[in-house]
Amino acid sequence: MATSVVLQKVEKRYGSLDVIHGIDLTIDPGEFVVFVGPSGCGKSTLLRMIAGLEEISGGTLLLDNERMNEVAPAKRGIAMVFQSYALYPHMSVYKNLAFGLETAGYKKAEVEPKVRRAAEILQIEKLLERKPKALSGGQRQRVAIGRAIVREPRIFLFDEPLSNLDAELRVQMRVEISRLHGSLGNTMIYVTHDQVEAMTMADKIVVLNSGRIEQVGAPLDLYNNPANRFVAGFIGSPKMNFLKAKIEQVNDADTVINVCGTSIRLPRRLKGAAGQDVTFGIRPEHLTVAADGAELATVNVDLVENLGGATMLYSTTPDGQQLTIALDGQQKVERGANVKTSFDPARCHVFDASGATI
Repeated sequence: MATSVVLQKVEKRYGSLDVIHGIDLTIDPGEFVVFVGPSGCGKSTLLRMIAGLEEISGGTLLLDNERMNEVAPAKRGIAMVFQSYALYPHMSVYKNLAFGLETAGYKKAEVEPKVRRAAEILQIEKLLERKPKALSGGQRQRVAIGRAIVREPRIFLFDEPLSNLDAELRVQMRVEISRLHGSLGNTMIYVTHDQVEAMTMADKIVVLNSGRIEQVGAPLDLYNNPANRFVAGFIGSPKMNFLKAKIEQVNDADTVINVCGTSIRLPRRLKGAAGQDVTFGIRPEHLTVAADGAELATVNVDLVENLGGATMLYSTTPDGQQLTIALDGQQKVERGANVKTSFDPARCHVFDASGATI
């Protein structure tokens, strides 16, 4: 049965150093939630506090409305999958899967069906007699996940489990973990610094920065409506462009801003005043070199990357700012060319000096 997770004003301190600053968060039963953020933002620390591997310095952790702060990790009904596979090299895959259950006192007749079921779910039935050294990285990670499955936990915790895999395997394992969640239905919390993993796997993303939550929401909510410049720059690949701008007019139904020397009318009233310095944000995939939409600037193309399904242009605006443009398909644009850029004014973002969306 899926379990709810509630954090109430949760804090973590190491001596006089505060690393988690009063976090409030609710995770519904059966949700796949991803903690994402840069290195050192506190996402793994928060996960370890939920697991009971780190002491909670302040606030309350509730699992199904039951306080867990002082409950031992083994009694929380949680299974954790780490970045390192941590398999026993001298044991077969079967023994690696069974070992935790055997040490917990399960009888052989109880262990075998659990191991067989986990192996079937992960499609590693043919590997049960092998030792870890005879497995690929992806197969080892499946075994590590299998050790979590056999325990039949209330909650699965994943701490950057795909970091040691190559790019192709990462994609494959993303799909497999998402499929696993769909078949098991357990609550899953997944930590990563890779926003592509967050966007493709999560029901809900929690964006962390310096021990605080910047924004919580569905992947496309964060992509389309970032609360601030940090979230806007972290969610989306390639990264959002940020250009210096100034508000020229604020009207009842629209706003005129100046970007790269061009006055652009946005179809909404911004929370700002004429003369205010702001940051203009536009995603590379929302720019075009066709003459449709509002003209942004004529830019000089510094580098062209032809990826087959897309063409990336890295360019410089007339006032020396960097602008990345992502075009669909195979486009014939030469390095050194000057191209006019256009965009849909409804798809841009504007941030004030503090970084908040206005």
